[in-house]
Amino acid sequence: MTSLELSKILGDRIRKLREEKNISQQNLAELCNVEKSNMARIEAGRTNPTLHTMFKISSSLKITLAELVDFDPKLIEGL
Repeated sequence: MTSLELSKILGDRIRKLREEKNISQQNLAELCNVEKSNMARIEAGRTNPTLHTMFKISSSLKITLAELVDFDPKLIEGL
């Protein structure tokens, strides 16, 4: 799996969890103290967030970091 593929899977996971909790991208960015444009890049998989940023995202979504990176095995199959 390439770094780009992993970033895309992570971004999709963040967006899905955020939408399930009815949190706007702007609101999540504010909760994490990051720029909305940076949150948009994270969700689009165009940037690789640091562990600290991932922790802030998971905390803001009220989930554990492990839950944040609990990817569907079907998504990573064959990568």
